[in-house]
Amino acid sequence: MNLSGLLVAVVGFSSGTVPHFDSEILPVLTRAGCNTGACHGAALGRGGFRLSLLGGDPAADHEAIVYELEGRRINFVHPEESLLLAKPTGELAHKGGLRIEPGSDSAQRLVQWIAAGAPRGQLRKLIHFEVQPEARVIEKVGSTVPLRAMARFDHGKIEDVTPWTVFTASDPSAIEIDDRDTATIRRRGQHVVLARFLDRIVPIRLTVPLTETPVDLSREPRSNFIDDEIYRTLEVLRVPVSPRADDVAFLRRVRLDLTGRLPSPEEVETFLDERSPSKRARLIDRLLASEEFVEYWTYRYAQWLRLRTLPAEAEATWAFHGWIRQQVQQRTGVDRLARTLLTAVGDSHREGPANFARLAADARGQAELVGSVFLGVRFQCANCHNHPLDRWTQDDYHGLAAVFARLERGRTVRVGARGAVTNPRTGEPALPRIPGSEYLQADRDQRKHFADWLTARDNPFFARAMVNRLWKAMFGRGLVEPEDDLRDTNPATHPALLNRLAADFVEHGYDIQHTLRLIARSETYGRAATTTPANATDDRFYSHAYRRSLPPEVLADALADVTDVADRYGDLPLGTRAVALVDPRTPAPALDILGRCGREIGCDAASRGGGLAAKLHQLNGELINRKVADPNGRLHRWIRAGKSNDDIIESFYRLALSRRPTDAERKHWRTQLDGATAASRVELLEDFLWALLNSSDFLMNH
Repeated sequence: MNLSGLLVAVVGFSSGTVPHFDSEILPVLTRAGCNTGACHGAALGRGGFRLSLLGGDPAADHEAIVYELEGRRINFVHPEESLLLAKPTGELAHKGGLRIEPGSDSAQRLVQWIAAGAPRGQLRKLIHFEVQPEARVIEKVGSTVPLRAMARFDHGKIEDVTPWTVFTASDPSAIEIDDRDTATIRRRGQHVVLARFLDRIVPIRLTVPLTETPVDLSREPRSNFIDDEIYRTLEVLRVPVSPRADDVAFLRRVRLDLTGRLPSPEEVETFLDERSPSKRARLIDRLLASEEFVEYWTYRYAQWLRLRTLPAEAEATWAFHGWIRQQVQQRTGVDRLARTLLTAVGDSHREGPANFARLAADARGQAELVGSVFLGVRFQCANCHNHPLDRWTQDDYHGLAAVFARLERGRTVRVGARGAVTNPRTGEPALPRIPGSEYLQADRDQRKHFADWLTARDNPFFARAMVNRLWKAMFGRGLVEPEDDLRDTNPATHPALLNRLAADFVEHGYDIQHTLRLIARSETYGRAATTTPANATDDRFYSHAYRRSLPPEVLADALADVTDVADRYGDLPLGTRAVALVDPRTPAPALDILGRCGREIGCDAASRGGGLAAKLHQLNGELINRKVADPNGRLHRWIRAGKSNDDIIESFYRLALSRRPTDAERKHWRTQLDGATAASRVELLEDFLWALLNSSDFLMNH
């Protein structure tokens, strides 16, 4: 028996079987961590040896291992002495330390492959990859769960690939994974383990109920399938729900979410006086049909689409903003809106949607913009290498950019005769490509083809991305967070609910009013923000409403409404609403300090400014102080009109918080104001209003 045959027999593989490089050797290196960004998968490699990140370019990796440095990394005469094996097994000094156990299946596989001549072999296509368990509910902290991974290639055989699958806990403090691929749960909650094999990543959901007491929600009222899905998850987690929000809290919340504006005291009284069981549903319908809804959701669309003014081209911005408002007013389906934006050409000062192509500097920027806005995908990670946490490749990124490469982005947007982007992986012009799907003809304008794919009813990304944004607008957090990072390795808190919302959205013509109505009418949306001892730690499963800061523009408008002191923004008329500003660069220092989004990037709350500067501005800046002290403002007019302390306190509570003061609150302010002189009374009332406007009950939507 020759050396090759002897080694094959020794390591336990059937005679004549040679490991395939792409599907059997690269997974060994990936499992060992050799091709991660911290090791040889770094952009410049390590120690003169560079591999593609996580095996994304098998051809280049085979070349580097077998042929670079005149083949010094491979020893065909003594395979076990090859540098490729001797270093990670600790036989030779290795800065990366011990990565592969000597004598392990991984080590034996490398020896067998080298002994066979280190071929790349014929391509094997991975057809299916699955993990066990996909999900499991575990009763106790400290329990263990064995993890298994199976793969099926195009030859039809199912293989156990557990030893070469990388299992990673999204929160290592909650789940520990040992060398035997066993997960130990260290903390209650819903946790995710990511299983990576080749280019597939599958999430495993492991749940330990948050309490030991079972929860029965079968008798809780339900309005639609949203409640069914939320209750199902809460029962698994054993989390009880908070009671229904009272009418005042519900009115204030839905008013802010659908119109960005506080309810008037008269509106509150009318709503409280109504006795119909359907009054909340009728309120929602009225708000959805209002001009205030159109104005506020034009603002929300403008943020999502990143509308902003290009230098010295205000006309283009006004045209784009006016077009968006028209689409909201006409209830244009988001699919038709997206199609128009993706295919629009013409004079951008007159054709509003043509400006969408101008919001990006080039084709790559537009690919990233389209991915973020319409797919909820961060394609930019695939610019330099295959996305390490998603399915997207360099070819997908540059192929999508090539779809937009022929666009000329001057004042008049047009399709040019030529245009290309270079794929750095090949050094050649990238072929237009539907991400993850198909290549397109390079000699045609393929934007319509892409728009057809994007808005197809069976597109797995578009509708999910849109309803996730709508959900976040109503609850303050998305079913997936961040809202533009929908990927298998960042699963939704309620995957079934996200899918049902998306399917319902498609079924109803991609109509945002329909989905907003569905959400607002659910019992889940109508829950109180007050918590119970058993659900106080819930920050993502919707057992209660979540308190969230008012957006900067909404807060500025609320301050103006309560104090009756209007703001001036730039050269616009006094009293223009902050949410109605067409250009986010309109001079407004207070809005900037509060964290106004400039829209160059997404306006996810996590990326905004604000923070300590905003808080200090609220406490000491002119935003509130100027309005409180304004002699023509509501407070000083009431003082001059002779309104009593009780009347002023009562009226401002109703204006700011949409409710009357509690007995304790009324008693507190009476104590502060009783016996005050005329001069000190003014100061004390200013202090009262300042305190009210700085209270969390005013600054938050709850």
